[in-house]
Amino acid sequence: MEKRDSVASRWRLFLLLLLLMLPPTHQGRALRHTDPIQSTQDLPAKYLSSGSGQEPVTVMTIDLTKISKPYSSFEFRTWDPEGVIFYGDTNTEDDWFMLGVRDGQLEIQLHNLWARLTVGFGPRLNDGRWHPVELKMDGDSLLLWVDGKEMLCLRQISASLADHSQPSMRIALGGLLLPTSKLRFPLTPALDGCIRRDIWLGHEAQLSASARTSLGNCDVDLQPGLFFPPGTHAEFSLQDIPQPHTDPRTFSLELGFKLVDGSGRLLALGTGTNSSWLTLHLQDQNVVLSSEAEPKVVLPLDVGLPLQLKLDIFKVTLSQGPKIEVLSKSLLRLWSHPQGHLSLGALPGENSSASFCLSDLWVQGQRLDIDQALSRSQNIWTHSCPQSPSNDTHTSH
Repeated sequence: MEKRDSVASRWRLFLLLLLLMLPPTHQGRALRHTDPIQSTQDLPAKYLSSGSGQEPVTVMTIDLTKISKPYSSFEFRTWDPEGVIFYGDTNTEDDWFMLGVRDGQLEIQLHNLWARLTVGFGPRLNDGRWHPVELKMDGDSLLLWVDGKEMLCLRQISASLADHSQPSMRIALGGLLLPTSKLRFPLTPALDGCIRRDIWLGHEAQLSASARTSLGNCDVDLQPGLFFPPGTHAEFSLQDIPQPHTDPRTFSLELGFKLVDGSGRLLALGTGTNSSWLTLHLQDQNVVLSSEAEPKVVLPLDVGLPLQLKLDIFKVTLSQGPKIEVLSKSLLRLWSHPQGHLSLGALPGENSSASFCLSDLWVQGQRLDIDQALSRSQNIWTHSCPQSPSNDTHTSH
């Protein structure tokens, strides 16, 4: 009995030593799996969005003849349900790869001489938590792990890296190196998200000096929302917003506030020649409604209730819960004007200290997608906002 116990003990010790000597492959890193909600204060991270989302935040060129580690790994977090995490190619015509998110799930699009496919898989990951991801090329196969669990195995989809006909590969973070229309299943590339601890076929991504100033919401605690830092703006065409079915002569807008800080313009309705037919300003936790020569009305702002703005033939109504203020003014010509627009935040060039986070933005009973704006500041956080106002959120990212 003692002899068998001794043999078993030595065998367990051998297995333990073998595990400790494993190279840093997927199995080795799984032993060091980190809690995805841990603080990021001491971990450098890269913001994935360039503003428009069409341009990557960085592009690497990797010599495939010198690849010693055929895998890539990173951690990422986002509240955004759609966008590009990274794109890679040896040429844009017949050999490219994209990993992104759609409806919160990971999606792979692949186009080469061996395979052409689009695959969505796994749980929804747009929950604001850090998720470790690893991709490994094994001969002609691609394997992918999320949160330490194998999620996908695609076989016979590529030549091995060692046998690749092209000597180099480009990897772009947070954007594409081809037009969105060339994707197999187009999506909105802009991704309000962060990436850290990223290694790409044994290489670390280096950001340019300008990109390093775009770290914004990667080093603060986040909640889902739409955040306008001071001085930022977005503009929508009223012609692109469907008119209501019940009464085409009315206009309605609803804002759900999570955070409000500072003073300045919140919203404006106007045309190309006059951007301020109707404006809402933030001032000392009040909302001030004004329209050209008409007297101003003031409504104390309650962050816990949606703010509603309604226009009809004769008046403008501003309300929040039981509080209601009315301005006698007809703006029907604005709605039919070919250059009518809705602006959120400060107008371009306008000095403003106001910042705000919206939980919802509804126009004419439909949620307005900030990614569909005619134009917007690059510094807007499209799907996230800070937990509380701070100096970090008062600077451009």
